[in-house]
Amino acid sequence: MRTLERVGMVVERVTGVVLSRASVWRLLTGRLGWSLQRPERRAGQRDESEIARWIEHEWPQIKKGP
Repeated sequence: MRTLERVGMVVERVTGVVLSRASVWRLLTGRLGWSLQRPERRAGQRDESEIARWIEHEWPQIKKGP
């Protein structure tokens, strides 16, 4: 189930008011100031120096094979 539908169900349960998805969107963005959030493509704990070390030292050994 999508987030707007879930929020709409909560609004209906709490207030008794049925809102369309468009109305829920306007409520969240216009009245509450929320914005669309998308996850980042890379992990937050990514360690660039460790990745560089692995590429330089580990990957050549793996690439060579047994």
